[in-house]
Amino acid sequence: MIYPKAIAALIEQFQKFPSIGPKSAQRMAFYLLRMPAGEVKKFAQCIVEAKENTRTCEICYNISTTSPCEICQSASRDKSIICVVAETKDLIAIEKTNEYRGLYHVLQGLISPMDGIGADDIRIKELLTRLTDENVKEVILALSPSVEGEATSLYLSKLIKPFGIKISRIAFGLPVGADLEYADEITIAKALEGRREI
Repeated sequence: MIYPKAIAALIEQFQKFPSIGPKSAQRMAFYLLRMPAGEVKKFAQCIVEAKENTRTCEICYNISTTSPCEICQSASRDKSIICVVAETKDLIAIEKTNEYRGLYHVLQGLISPMDGIGADDIRIKELLTRLTDENVKEVILALSPSVEGEATSLYLSKLIKPFGIKISRIAFGLPVGADLEYADEITIAKALEGRREI
């Protein structure tokens, strides 16, 4: 079906979102067309405001409305620990636990040669600069157990070791409430590797 030009353009824009194919983009476009005009304007305004009012923190590269961000500015944070994450969404997931009180460093990606992303394409140099400038005693690598996450963790470990700073990784394993029989071999292996005494 050939859509009117404005609708085709809208569908095309929605298709630029990650994991959104042609059918999902079409559904989103038609949903937007059914929304009241006031709601559409409010939606559009939210997009514009989010784009205009967010920036990247000059210290940790978190997305924030201020730079430095609220976490880097906080006097209650333990400045001797830096938790390294791939994206801001990972930082938010850790913050929701209310368990971690240190600082962060957002790499803004992972090393992925298949996607053409090398070490120079993410915020590794900036992390190393922080390690020389700040009184850091521990770096926690909170990167996903994917191939890219593992490669990035190994690469970072090699670079951080000469600083004489403790390097740790978050434990990986089975989610609470999961059945062991449905877990894959890698998840079970990671759970065994990260076991601790009770």
